[in-house]
Amino acid sequence: MSAVSFQHISKSFQSGGRTVHALRDVSFDIHEGEFFGLLGPNGAGKTTLISILAGLARASAGRVTVQGHDVVDDYAAARRALGVVPQELVFDPFFSVRETLRNQSAYFGLRRNDDWIDELLAHLGLTDKADANMRQLSGGMKRRVLVAQALVHRPPVIVLDEPTAGVDVELRQTLWQFIAQLNKQGHAVLLTTHYLEEAEALCQRIGMLKQGQLVALDRTSALLAGTASTMLRFKTDATLPPALAAIARVTGRIVQLPAKDATEVERLLATLREAHCPVEDLELGRADLEDVFLSIMHGRETQP
Repeated sequence: MSAVSFQHISKSFQSGGRTVHALRDVSFDIHEGEFFGLLGPNGAGKTTLISILAGLARASAGRVTVQGHDVVDDYAAARRALGVVPQELVFDPFFSVRETLRNQSAYFGLRRNDDWIDELLAHLGLTDKADANMRQLSGGMKRRVLVAQALVHRPPVIVLDEPTAGVDVELRQTLWQFIAQLNKQGHAVLLTTHYLEEAEALCQRIGMLKQGQLVALDRTSALLAGTASTMLRFKTDATLPPALAAIARVTGRIVQLPAKDATEVERLLATLREAHCPVEDLELGRADLEDVFLSIMHGRETQP
């Protein structure tokens, strides 16, 4: 049995007199105990898919199950198996951190949950904020409380929708250490993030959405193996020749060019010399998940 199963999910709605297709026939499973990454640009359909999983939206077609429980027909059991950390900071300003977690526990019928709440507070660096009102917390601290709320009933499936967006390095490290520990204990994790280095480091398998369609689905290692193994990186203030500009990834003065082997590296350098394009800080590096992601999003899809 899969931890989560998306079966032919489509979602459409009307906007300005036209039909918008947010999701088109999306199907994949997340295995028990798996750390799965769901990636895609803004508007690709990631949050819509999670909203359908969490019961916040209804699919136009298809079926979603959480540990075998249909999210529509058996919604109570599906909700109990699921812990969702949303993108937006949503909180009740009238309660302290501990009261918030006790109230969340009560939603799931957990009356004596203080030991686990204390453990969550400790793991997420919230112990000294336990009696603070939610209104008094910084954005990063509120984010930590959202994570604790999602985990307070010990769900076997954890969904993290951009959990580290706009938070400091300390929280990111603390969160990933704790989530990785829960994953090793058997919890399945579904992560969406724009920090692709996080997905590369954490996720065993990755699916990519583009315009509501699943365009890649494979093990992280296989996706990395399917792109150029080497990236030529350098800095320049010059304009790249058109042939290189078409394949380059440019961030400010930093340019990255894919090269499959030494012969291609030599060809790229010769093209730069012929174009009188001076370079600084030249280095060779391994292609990463961001390179894979950009390649797929720019049209060279790997069909799942």
